[in-house]
Amino acid sequence: MYLQVIIEKAVNEFHLIPEFRKQELSLLSKYIQEKKEIANLVFICTHNSRRSILAQVWAQVAAHHYGFFNVTSYSGGTETTHFYSSAIEALKEQGLLINKISEKDNPIYTVKYSESVHPIICYSKKYNDFFNPKNNFAAIMTCNHADQNCPLIPNSDERIPISYKDPKSADGSPNEQEKYLERSTQICREMFYAFSKT
Repeated sequence: MYLQVIIEKAVNEFHLIPEFRKQELSLLSKYIQEKKEIANLVFICTHNSRRSILAQVWAQVAAHHYGFFNVTSYSGGTETTHFYSSAIEALKEQGLLINKISEKDNPIYTVKYSESVHPIICYSKKYNDFFNPKNNFAAIMTCNHADQNCPLIPNSDERIPISYKDPKSADGSPNEQEKYLERSTQICREMFYAFSKT
């Protein structure tokens, strides 16, 4: 299965993560360690269309890989758009099975990574959407804009800044898909690192 190859590659590339970044990721590891029962992670960026959904997916895959069945990942934004097509294609290219289950301006997708568990439900939404937990969660800020413009996430246990460069800057360019795959690969590697240290 190609996804397993991607996971092995991510684990073998932990050395590519800079030390300062490992310190940031250790805050996520620590939060998961301290939550003995349920650990809810809500990944937040402005539009909830690219980075936050990629992080939601890879955190859930990493949690399953390392046996953290008490962890559930979610995502949200400060506004609603849609799960961007190039982010979807990057995940497909990395071996995840993605199906669109609704036809509307902001479609809902299932992301399957294992036969033994339910798929991840992904769609663009605000961080306080009914689908997301209302309390007992960590707010992981995946973009600087959301981190700066959303000073208070009500009822979150902790706020953890782990920002990523927006692949949107490559939209419409010849290397668009390459940049989305690069960002998804980085997020995958870093989520696996965080869970490996938990």
